[in-house]
Amino acid sequence: MDVSVVIPTCNRPELATRAVHSALSQTHRDLEVIVVIDGPDDDTVLALKEIGDERLRVLVLPERGKAPNARNQGVKAAEGRYVALLDDDDEWMPAKIETQLALAARATKASPIVATRMINRTPRADSVMPRRLPGPGEPLSEYLTVRRGLFYGDGFIQTSTIMAPTELLRRVPFTVGLRRQQELDWTLRALQHEDVELLYAPEALVLWHQDENRDRISLHNPWEEQLAWLRSSRDLFTPRAYAAVTMSVISSMAAPTRDPKVFRELLSEARAPGRPGALDYVTFLQIWALPPNVRHRVRDLVVGRKNADA
Repeated sequence: MDVSVVIPTCNRPELATRAVHSALSQTHRDLEVIVVIDGPDDDTVLALKEIGDERLRVLVLPERGKAPNARNQGVKAAEGRYVALLDDDDEWMPAKIETQLALAARATKASPIVATRMINRTPRADSVMPRRLPGPGEPLSEYLTVRRGLFYGDGFIQTSTIMAPTELLRRVPFTVGLRRQQELDWTLRALQHEDVELLYAPEALVLWHQDENRDRISLHNPWEEQLAWLRSSRDLFTPRAYAAVTMSVISSMAAPTRDPKVFRELLSEARAPGRPGALDYVTFLQIWALPPNVRHRVRDLVVGRKNADA
């Protein structure tokens, strides 16, 4: 078997079945789909039984452990050479796996991480991410974190775009307990190994649904937890990337507190081990000045217009 698709889910049978159908509809047919149900969930089990495809397997965990643990359990059960990750609220374009396998076959290292571009769909606009692919010799921690615009970054990686050798995902499991930046954390840790490289398919082959009428991990704001993670992971980032994460990602989580002490703490963190650029300072100030809903609307307007002009 070429590919095992791993889909973690819990209490979202409609979304899970949509994700499964997009995986089973791939042009590359030699795959299995492993849905890892994160704790008892009879409704999802029943919904998946109705699909009736022998390539589908369902693994029900005895208790909830959240998405990183569910992915790790799915990887342990995988029988394919590669694992392709798919969040239950996302969808794949039909040629995604075929395209990624072709790219993996041309890899220069034994353990390629193969990602793709994606369509970021919000209630207001569609945009393609990442906006550009990594440049030759560009530090990947900077590519994935440093912004070139006030409301968006150029580099990006998201869980549902990732395909990697099963052996690599077992060697480098997802960090259990980390609520945000799970794919960034995993990618940068995996890239510490000499046999690993990051490749991108230039096509947008994933549909990332950013629905705002339901709970999503990306709507949670555990800024203190994320700052502790960043500090413990400092060796994964260049000083420039470290400052960018502090002043954009973590500041976006912390800004709703409107706490001057938090403002000063993050500014100091970015400047001490980090090395901010001019745009990082401007980004930092607009994040703290504008309410989140205003920033999101302006971002979608700016990014949507830039994509239309591209």
